[in-house]
This record gives sequence, structure tokens and C-alpha cells, in this order.
Amino acid sequence: MNWDIAINNFKNYLKIERNLSINTVESYLFDIKKFILFLKNNKIKKDPNEISSKITKEFVYNISKKVKPPTQARIISGIRRFFDYLLLENLIQNNPMDNIESPKLGYNLPSTLTIEEIDKIIACVEFTSKTGLRNIAIVELLYSCGLRVSELINLKISDLYFKESLIKVTGKGNKERFVPISKQSQIYINNYMLDSRSNQKIKKGFEDTLFLNERGTILSRVMIFLILKKLKKASNIKKKIGPHTLRHSFATHLIENGADLITIQKMMGHESITTTERYLHVNKKHLIDSVMKFHPRTKQ
Repeated sequence: MNWDIAINNFKNYLKIERNLSINTVESYLFDIKKFILFLKNNKIKKDPNEISSKITKEFVYNISKKVKPPTQARIISGIRRFFDYLLLENLIQNNPMDNIESPKLGYNLPSTLTIEEIDKIIACVEFTSKTGLRNIAIVELLYSCGLRVSELINLKISDLYFKESLIKVTGKGNKERFVPISKQSQIYINNYMLDSRSNQKIKKGFEDTLFLNERGTILSRVMIFLILKKLKKASNIKKKIGPHTLRHSFATHLIENGADLITIQKMMGHESITTTERYLHVNKKHLIDSVMKFHPRTKQ
């Protein structure tokens, strides 16, 4: 069994059986190619079923000198998943990554924007530009619905249920969820659809895509980052700002205003409540301040 066949089969497994997104699949393949390059550079001519734990340990030691712990952890996870697949298919007897430990990581959530900072960003959108109405709808939707960037760009007009104040979001693994949408977001989206979008030439196959680029096709992830980068500069906000900053701010502000974790988990599409609980740890200062201010024992 050579590498090309093994990788192609693994790719199909991830796409078809695991139903993973294209971006996730490509990330796995990218990491496996790093391992193959290591073998080539060290003149190790072995097929996937001939790889030993000694070789994988040498590889991990090699990358530990070149990349930061979060990247190491991702690469180790990707290669472990590849050999897990080979084990599942009975193509190997043991996973050579079994005794490899990932580096211990602290989890750093993105910075949180205040409501005033979000309003400041929105105020910097140029309404008179061709893309102004679209961009303000994008910023408002990222913040008020807590969407991932991939979820935003894949939104369809048919996913909008404004009468019920809901949108249907397709998240990781093509799992669907319904998220409440604010009246303000609905106004911005309607303005965009009735004005700039309705006057735009739309390419065939993208008629139902909500947010379009100037060529009439789906927006790229990179374009969303560029839109926010431009608004960050215009607003003179020093914090890092990306799509996930707005998603993080969405969750943080909900917790600060008393929303329960289960509700936030469902709205954000988290598989595990543990992921949602991270926002509690980040907001411990706010929680302490709230207790000190409102609990009767602290007022004595």
C-alpha cells in the first residue's frame, strides 16, 4: 500500500463517512504531507504500513523545534487520525502514534469587543459604497447570531425565517440548527437584499446565496477577514478583530447578561458543553464583580 492510495482513501473516508467540511479535510491532508516530506528529507523509504513508533517520535521531535505547541498538537492529531483510519481498515496492526503525547495547551479565546466597540465598527461601514449594505449586514449577523465565518458565507436566502425571527444555520459536519435573529439584523439584511443585491448580476447557481461578491458568486472566507480588517483600521480599535472575535463577543455578552450555558451551546453549535464552559472561565472577573455587587452577604 503506497502513500497516494492511502491518502486518497483517507480523504474519501473523511468526506463521505465522517462528513467533514472541505477545509477540515484539507487541513488533515496538509499535515500528512508534512510527515511525508519529513520521510523524504530523511531518506526514509517506507510505506504507511511500515511506519514505526520510532519514526513518528523522530518526526514529532523534528516539528517541536520548528512550530509552536498549538500547531504541533494539530499536526499530531491529524497524523494520529490517519493511522487510526488505517487501523480501522486492518491495514496496520498498531498505530505508531499511540505513545505520542500532544503538548499541553492553555486555551486562549479571542479578545472580546464591547457593545460600544461593535457599534463603532458598524458606524465605520460606508453606506454609500456598493458593498456597504452587505458589509453592515455581515457584521451585525456575525455578532447578533454568533456565526462561524463558514456558516455565514454559506447562508441561503431560503435559510431565512424572518416571520419566526430565526435563521437556519449549517454548521460543522453539515449539522443544522436554528438561531434567533434580531430585528436589527433583519432590517440590515432586507435593506441589502432590496437594494444592492437586487441590482446585482448574479451568476447561475448562486441565486439562493445570501451574501455575494462583486462577481455575483459566494464570498470567500478571506474576503470576510479583509472586510473586518478594513473596519478595524477605520474604527481605530487596537484589539485583534476577526469573524471569531464577533462570535466570541456574542457568547460573552450573553453570559454577562444571564443566559444559561445550554442555550448558548445550542445557538453556537458546540458539540460539547465543555467548549461553551470556556466562556465562563474567561468571564470570571465579571462573575466575581456581579457577586460582589448583588449578593446580600457582600453588602454587610
